[in-house]
Amino acid sequence: MDIQNIKFIHLLYVPTMACNMSCKYCYLEDNTKDIKTEHKPLETLQYAIEKLRESNIIPFNISLHGGEVTTLSKEDFHDIIQFISNYYEQNKEIITKAGFKIGSPHIKTNLYDLEKHIDTIKEFNVSISGSLDLPLRMHDEYRVTKNNQKTLERILKNIELLNELPNKKKVSSTIFQEHYPYLEEIIEDIKYLDQNTSLDMNDFNFMIGFDFNSNGLLHGLGEKEQVELFHRMHQEFDGTNLDDGVNGAWFNEFGPDYCTNCDNCGEKFFLLEKNGDMYSCVRGQKQEDFYYGNIYENTPEEILETAFNKIFLNHNQKELNPDCLNCGYLYICKTGCPFVKKIYHTNKSYTCLLQQELYKKRGYEKDFDNRYAYEYLCKMHPEELENIHIKEERGYPTLEEIIDKDPQLKYIYDDSSFILSIDKEEHPLKSQILRRTREIVSIADQSDIRLYVKKNIILEQSEYPENNSLYIILLSGDTIQYGDEGRTKQKHIMSHQIYKNVLDQNPSDKEGYYCISLNHLLKDYKEYLSKEFPNNLLFTTTDLRNVHYLKQKNNAYYHIQAINLPFQNIEFNYVEEEA
Repeated sequence: MDIQNIKFIHLLYVPTMACNMSCKYCYLEDNTKDIKTEHKPLETLQYAIEKLRESNIIPFNISLHGGEVTTLSKEDFHDIIQFISNYYEQNKEIITKAGFKIGSPHIKTNLYDLEKHIDTIKEFNVSISGSLDLPLRMHDEYRVTKNNQKTLERILKNIELLNELPNKKKVSSTIFQEHYPYLEEIIEDIKYLDQNTSLDMNDFNFMIGFDFNSNGLLHGLGEKEQVELFHRMHQEFDGTNLDDGVNGAWFNEFGPDYCTNCDNCGEKFFLLEKNGDMYSCVRGQKQEDFYYGNIYENTPEEILETAFNKIFLNHNQKELNPDCLNCGYLYICKTGCPFVKKIYHTNKSYTCLLQQELYKKRGYEKDFDNRYAYEYLCKMHPEELENIHIKEERGYPTLEEIIDKDPQLKYIYDDSSFILSIDKEEHPLKSQILRRTREIVSIADQSDIRLYVKKNIILEQSEYPENNSLYIILLSGDTIQYGDEGRTKQKHIMSHQIYKNVLDQNPSDKEGYYCISLNHLLKDYKEYLSKEFPNNLLFTTTDLRNVHYLKQKNNAYYHIQAINLPFQNIEFNYVEEEA
């Protein structure tokens, strides 16, 4: 199967609609009961995977959702988990080649019936994403059984069963207006869970509740309160053992790595129920405007076309908010979740202010030229194109104009100078601040990694080429604050130089290019690479690097726009070789 012709999707599978709890803010309301179908839980998943594959569609991730997956019988739960585990093993090569990580089977669960399936969880190293309400003393007020019985004590006991298991285990909490007055209790409960349970509280998630299906008992958290929650957590946990969490996973739902970062989430995210119905996600489940079809009745092509069209229409129920054209972060937020915008009858994200605070805190650059905003509008809001100008009247030249007028800068940004070959698949490298799409690849212990360097690049802007060198920079996907400006940037792992005389002595199979193996170089530093976020390799020459920094020193307009490393790059996940 040619990887270039494959569409990769994220698939949530709902093997049962039944649930053992009756949470007061459940988006499914009365739908949390098992519906008898002619198809067994595993049968639908197997059928869907095969049918999708026939249409060159491959799920790179399969997670189990509900209802509540732990209400399944032991046999059904075991068989589904085993199938997913085997699926990852059988499709490991093609999934990792496309730049996605291979995980273990994963379940979203309320944790109430976890004990019933602990043997299967242990056997297949199932990762757990559970739910708790914070502060803990309010958990039993809203998260109760069908018979209105308390659940917290049993859930905490079930969490203890995970103590000796190596699998990932995390929880998330949804914060409503009713929880907001108790931020100090929430802080203390986070510390308690971190110190007294096996939960990875650096992998904890805050979710912001919104007004939907809570019968007036709970109310959405206002934007000012969301920002206060964000700042209070940073005030308490920055620089502590939970620093990685508060600067990462805790608020990642509002960053660029989640579903709302898609131009159109109908192209990538799908939820499949046991009866074959397909929806957008857990928010759109059982909602007609987010229903895409049935895998038993419709072709995958029909389902994908419906998905794209319905998400497009939901994003266009209202005109684009003028604020979104001017804030500079449209390329990241894409105006937010279409489902929440629909129920709120609004045209921008309900967490807009929180997202802007997060983007600033994490050092995301604003799209001053509206290049990325223009691309987004072309696809999702073409009627708005006349309202946006790619080159804003800012009183100073764009980066492209500066490069065009300065021949010294040309090769710093040349997109033919470096080619990275990973297991013979070539990736021409572009400047990371000029590229318009993000490419993330997977590199494994056993990968054959070769860098091809156009020979003339060593000669450019070099008075003494023999003293010039290939300059390689390796950055971790994890971030850290550098300098007195307090900017958050990727951690610098190493800089490595290879001089011209060494390049000359290495054989190359590509005419006009040097060839250098990077296999040992990456292995030497693999323990410092991020396990959670894509790492970054950048390439230039020593003399071109000097040209860049001299230009920054002498030209403020260039400095503003090229403040981040401008060199040709590739982002990658490092996959360790299995024993």
